[in-house]
Amino acid sequence: MASPQTVIAQDSPDRDTAPTSTGDSRRWWALGIIALAQLMVVLDASIITIALPYAQVDLDISDANRQWALTAYTLLFGGLLLLGGRMADYLGRRRMFLIGLAGFAASSAMAGFAWDQMSFFAGRALQGVFAAMLAPAALSLITVTFTEHRERARAFAVYAAVSGGGAAIGLIAGGALTEYMSWRWTLLVNTPIAIIAAIGGLWLVIKDIPTKRTGGYDIPGAVTVTLGLISIVYAFTKAAESGWGAASTIMLFVAGAALLAAFVAIELRTTHPLLPLRIPGELNRGGAYLVAFIIPTAMFAMFLFLSYYFQNTLGETPLRAGILFLPFPIALIVSAASASSLLPRFGPRPLMIAGTISGVLGYLYLAQLDSDSTWLAHVLPSELLIALGMGLVFVSMQAVALHQIDEKDSGVASALVNTAQQVGGSVGVALLSTIVAQVFSNSSGSAMTAGADGEPVPADPAAFMAASIHSYDVAFYWGAGFMALALAVTVFMIRMNRHALGDETQNAAHVAA
Repeated sequence: MASPQTVIAQDSPDRDTAPTSTGDSRRWWALGIIALAQLMVVLDASIITIALPYAQVDLDISDANRQWALTAYTLLFGGLLLLGGRMADYLGRRRMFLIGLAGFAASSAMAGFAWDQMSFFAGRALQGVFAAMLAPAALSLITVTFTEHRERARAFAVYAAVSGGGAAIGLIAGGALTEYMSWRWTLLVNTPIAIIAAIGGLWLVIKDIPTKRTGGYDIPGAVTVTLGLISIVYAFTKAAESGWGAASTIMLFVAGAALLAAFVAIELRTTHPLLPLRIPGELNRGGAYLVAFIIPTAMFAMFLFLSYYFQNTLGETPLRAGILFLPFPIALIVSAASASSLLPRFGPRPLMIAGTISGVLGYLYLAQLDSDSTWLAHVLPSELLIALGMGLVFVSMQAVALHQIDEKDSGVASALVNTAQQVGGSVGVALLSTIVAQVFSNSSGSAMTAGADGEPVPADPAAFMAASIHSYDVAFYWGAGFMALALAVTVFMIRMNRHALGDETQNAAHVAA
């Protein structure tokens, strides 16, 4: 099966050169624009985290409703990604990339200028909708622009560094903007960035020819998978709020499972499926999608609980808390760059095994935190081990997930990578938040007492701190377990070697010729 080939619309003289030409630097500038757009989408999920307490006061948001600042974005983003990917295939990847940027700019401004909680949540939800159009279009543009395996490995390294480090960068940017400007700028900053990316996209990103559509859009499949994913993600969010045994949580899980089962049945029967099951059905790609789901369950929870540890335990300011995350994206960028050189030489399987082992060791060391721990001796080495491992995993995983994908399916295949990561991150935060709350409740004991308003307050600060750190340690042990699970999936399902990457490149060159 041939790899994605790039199709250039002959709409202007300066676009006549195929982007696979070694001397053509346009595609590398285009990669910068694509990476900028992806960074904006990824960091938007975390940039609001540190700013949320300030937005809550300004907009008079209740404690019960504040979760919607995050879930309104993640629910729509995760639920609509597959549909966004198929729209990129049928309507054009560049077109959907530009539409996504325009919509993201407008919705970010709406959320930033929100006058009450409903306008704020509506703006966040619309950001999720347009992110679901933008993210798969961005990744599929890479697959159709870079067909030579060494260049594609480098492009994936840039994309992986942005995807993996974006959450940490979001925490840094969120802390700085909140401390020195306003929480509103954590959202408004997206608007000029999106406009710049859109202008660059018009000039630099290739204008591809959409896949010829011979049938409908598989509306039943789109509806069932979107509602199913939203139901599953919301169920995990609801579990953190109401408990795993709550009737509402159980009903959401049952409804989500039923809808996803209906989606599979529809895809097996329809002649023009939204998600051809041959895409995740191939052993290597199926393993890559599982790894894409598992890794963020640990990573996003690490950011969340380390943020609490930095601010609540160490007493750092929002900006300093963000800066303490800085080694993570730096190490991830270095690791991803190394992986881009190592991937053509060794293939994805050894790199994914090494990366997941490094992640296991990093989380195990991080789980040794106690009241005498320091950032330099305990947190920093863990950040470096985890980041170095994830750089190797992300680059290799994306190469496997998108190998031997026809151009007509590149949008939906790219969307499936993003869907796995987004849903995995949401599941991890909800699952581990619930576990941390339960562990803290069980271990705090006499460290808590009732305050004047009836709410629990620390009676013994030292015991309270110890109980908090212990609950974080339990979450980090779970993170190590998830990384070990990703290692097992890699060992048993990822069989691709460097020769497979080379064969794919030869196929791509043959098709392009």
